[in-house]
Amino acid sequence: MLERGEVANSWRHERWDSLTLLTPNWLSRLPGIGYDGSDPDGYMSSAEVAELIASFAAVARAPLRTGTEVRSLRRSGDGYRLRAGDDEIQADTVVIASGACNLAAVPALAAQLPAGVLQLTAHAYRNPDQLPDGGVLVVGASATGVQIAAELQRSGRPVTLAVGEHVRMPRTYRGRDVLWWMHAAGVWDQRHDELDDLTRARTLPSPQLVGTPARATLDLNALSALGVELVGRLASVRDGQALFSGGLRNVFSLADLKLERLLDFFDEWALSDAAGEQFASPERLAPTLAPRSPRLQLDLLSGEIGTILWATGFRPDYRWLDLPVLDAKGNLLHDGGVVDSPGLYALGLPVLRRRKSTFIHGIEDDAREVIGQLTAGLAGSAAARLGGQGGLDPAVVGGVDGHAGGGDLIDPVEHVV
Repeated sequence: MLERGEVANSWRHERWDSLTLLTPNWLSRLPGIGYDGSDPDGYMSSAEVAELIASFAAVARAPLRTGTEVRSLRRSGDGYRLRAGDDEIQADTVVIASGACNLAAVPALAAQLPAGVLQLTAHAYRNPDQLPDGGVLVVGASATGVQIAAELQRSGRPVTLAVGEHVRMPRTYRGRDVLWWMHAAGVWDQRHDELDDLTRARTLPSPQLVGTPARATLDLNALSALGVELVGRLASVRDGQALFSGGLRNVFSLADLKLERLLDFFDEWALSDAAGEQFASPERLAPTLAPRSPRLQLDLLSGEIGTILWATGFRPDYRWLDLPVLDAKGNLLHDGGVVDSPGLYALGLPVLRRRKSTFIHGIEDDAREVIGQLTAGLAGSAAARLGGQGGLDPAVVGGVDGHAGGGDLIDPVEHVV
């Protein structure tokens, strides 16, 4: 197992200071390690997640090589050759566990921004103190964007949030954490080959959630109550002016409609399949309130905005992958973790085999199935070699933290619905 940094590297070095998991502690488990603390309904900090992963590494006793960055992977005979650090490794099979969140997905229009405005990504952001004076434009309203926007607003900085497509979700529903409902009602166990639009499922924004002791809902209404100004999607930058799309009310209405459908599903499940569970009465959130006259442009030369923070998602980094296994958008071509190259597999990608694939608790089922196919492939290779001449050597690129070049096997900004 190859890891570019240390165990749990991204959780130790690539998270903002106040970040917590979106999943409650009781659900944050790895094979052989469950939560045994005093706060099962709480949410782990990034430091606590790092310790969980480190504990798993110790229990698993995997042959882990840290400080080993994979620089290239290419075909070599019937197997693969990896250039890792100063070494070259030959392997019959390879598992890519480098995740989908290696690089911040910053739009091309970032190059048009005035030089006097600081640009930060969520990877680089740590806390409000690192920002210069002035307001902040946060671009993106999924989990990362709403959490950072709330933190910056509470620090006393005026915040403008550019909102595009988003997934609205309450922190609790009918007396239970909303992710309990996702787990119990079977949403997370939906398989990739059962979904009508798998591509869509793999690219959905992460839900607007935050894990706090108060178990508070952090949606756009909550942000507006804090004083955050809501504007439409950042469409372009022209002559120092940030231009935002109209139709904010339509964006809000669509997110509200999807939320209603999800809550309806939970209610139907509670009536038919909940095996006698007792719940509070059904409830509904108030519609998202749109500003009366949202701004359509913002002068970035006036000094009103000192920082633009890109919370526009992440993408994988496969620059080290010297194989024709990527689509036109740079995504790995695979069928449930089986890559279109003999002996090459993947784990830790959104909806790899199930909706829960990128959750801490969700990786185990995927791993068992993918590794089952891997071992079957190795057995077939051994038989073809007439008694096993030549080594059967699997390699895992990414290690227990899911890294080859910087991404997460277990991503706190999760795909849910």
